[in-house]
Order: sequence, then C-alpha cells, then structure tokens
Amino acid sequence: MTVLLRISAWILAAAVAFATLGPASLRPHSDLGQDGEHALAFVLVGLAFGLAYSKRRWSVAMIAVLLIGVLELLQFFAPGRHARLEDFVVDALTACVGFVLSAAVEWTIARLRTNTMTSEGPAE
Repeated sequence: MTVLLRISAWILAAAVAFATLGPASLRPHSDLGQDGEHALAFVLVGLAFGLAYSKRRWSVAMIAVLLIGVLELLQFFAPGRHARLEDFVVDALTACVGFVLSAAVEWTIARLRTNTMTSEGPAE
C-alpha cells in the first residue's frame, strides 16, 4: 500500500510541476480562480505525501515547502509564467494543511482500529 501511495504522490507532484512550469494554455482551469486552484492542488500534494511518508512527515513537509519555493522561482525562467510571493504563500500553507489532514486521517484510522479491537473483546 505504501508503494502505491508513494507512486501516486510523485505522479501528483509531477502533474503540479508541469501545471506550474508548463505553458499556461495546457494548465487545467476551474471556477475556483487561481488561488483556489493552487490551494486545491497543494492540499492534495500535502495529503498525498503526508500519507505516503507518514513516518517522516515533518521532514517531508519541510522539504515540500522548500521545493515549492524552488518551483515558484523556476517560473522566472519559464516563458509566460510569473513567480509571485502570494502564490508561494498559498502553495506552502495549503501543502502544510494537507500534511495536517494526513495526520488527522492516520489518527482517525488508528482510533477506529483501537475501538474495533476493544469492542470485540478477547477471543474465547
């Protein structure tokens, strides 16, 4: 399961990198607006990486914020793209929200397992 989560996280990261650095005409657009699209994309990235690397969530989150900054700076070299501090802030904060959500999902699953095992009682 972990391998599948990790592959999915990296595919999602590659798609977000392409959308960030690729031609604007090939980027998906929605009714969420630019900040909403950024927020959705990076919440999903944070959630995916948080679930895929749960034992190293803090270090992966710090690396993610650093790489989000690099991705934003690379837009200086991408024709037709513009690096903006606002985009970095939205992307980094929402990725961190995704990491928090992954911790909440993991905590909830652990709690449900504990409750299930407690309610079943000892086997006879």
